[in-house]
Amino acid sequence: MLVLFILTLIVSFVVVRIGAIAFQLTGLEWSLAKFQALSCFSGTGFTTKESELITGDKQRRKIASVLIILGNAGLVIMIATLAGSLVPQKTILSKLSESFLPVDIPPDLVKWVNLAIIVAVVYGIYKVSTYEKFVRKMTTLLRKKIIKKEIFQKVSFEELLLVTGGYGISRITVSSGSPILNKTLANSQLREYDITVLATVRSGETIPNPTANMKILLSDELICFGKLENIRNRISMNP
Repeated sequence: MLVLFILTLIVSFVVVRIGAIAFQLTGLEWSLAKFQALSCFSGTGFTTKESELITGDKQRRKIASVLIILGNAGLVIMIATLAGSLVPQKTILSKLSESFLPVDIPPDLVKWVNLAIIVAVVYGIYKVSTYEKFVRKMTTLLRKKIIKKEIFQKVSFEELLLVTGGYGISRITVSSGSPILNKTLANSQLREYDITVLATVRSGETIPNPTANMKILLSDELICFGKLENIRNRISMNP
């Protein structure tokens, strides 16, 4: 029971991390992706405004559904195994104590020793999960595996901020299939789709408030405000 509890806790951490990577690959900013993955898995902290980022995208809805199902299953397993670990007659430690200790441990004391082990393990997992170097390497490895297996379709836009009603700010990289490539902002007709370009990042240089006659080039990053669905379809997707 105790071993199963620990394994479930470790697997839960990995699942949440995979969920965050998956959300990021669909265009969510990394800090928001982590929060949304944890919210879906735990069933807490999911706000109405931020939920529009998930419910408005088919791929994200699938990711959220999997996280919610796994989160509920993991919670049930952890509660069951935690309860089982505190029953002296069923603990591994009660058997080990008979072999390694000169005197028997009273059943009531075994229960508290098991609880102490659980607290120590949880603290250890917490320390490891907050160790930046380890987490960065693990995240990079998981991201490479996910991209290689093409589990999720990577997109070329990043949604930075959701306001309300599906409107928000996005950072989008102009690809070779973009319908606005090699057009000026005036000829791109973005205004007709209620999209405003706030800034352009080109070769690492940020151009704020670009003029209407600025030509949109390949690999330009456009920071736009508007309806997120329109931004995805008009800029990042093929015509």
